Amino acid sequence: MSDTKTPTTAGTGSLLRRAAATEGAMWRSMYLWARRRPLALAPGDDPFGYLGVVKPILGIFIGLSAVEIPIFDLIVSNVVPWRPARWIVLALGVWGLLWMIGLFASMKIHPHVVGDAGIRVRLSAGIDIFVPWADVEAVSKRYRSLPSSRSVQVEEDGDRRVLHLVVGSQTSVDIRLRRPTTFVLPKGQTEPVDELRLYADDPDGFLRSSRGTSAA
Repeated sequence: MSDTKTPTTAGTGSLLRRAAATEGAMWRSMYLWARRRPLALAPGDDPFGYLGVVKPILGIFIGLSAVEIPIFDLIVSNVVPWRPARWIVLALGVWGLLWMIGLFASMKIHPHVVGDAGIRVRLSAGIDIFVPWADVEAVSKRYRSLPSSRSVQVEEDGDRRVLHLVVGSQTSVDIRLRRPTTFVLPKGQTEPVDELRLYADDPDGFLRSSRGTSAA
């Protein structure tokens, strides 16, 4: 009897593990955010948030989720004769609301950090990569709107491969690397990339903290 997993089984297992990790990260982020503890930073570290571009949208979704809970509870309790349905719908509504709050919290408490050793690029609780200054050729500001809202996107730009870490379909900071570099992301290791593009609410401040690596 073979223990070899089929590709479908392996892929499903990987997907479930990522989903469980994401779920756990949301709850941890909400807990840490609720405690209102100051962000742990080393001397010389400057944090840069990226929540601003999606904050209004998240606020609307959180508000709508909160309003929907009593509305659906009223509808289900008066229309569906099966009593457990009310509690199932109520639990799903509360879970959805808390998940949205957790997403907000995870973006709030995991900012990018520019420090003496390099740049720590983050996106919610799932992406946390470090680029030392020795690997950075230049940092520049440029707003870009991408056609897709996917958080992680890779594209070929001429003879260069670019990794986009996107917030609200936008990036605002370009980090040009000295050599092709791979990064570890939730879905695995990337192909070598020549440039990393990310979104920061304050790209000018990000550049000022980049210690002489900013491009003109």
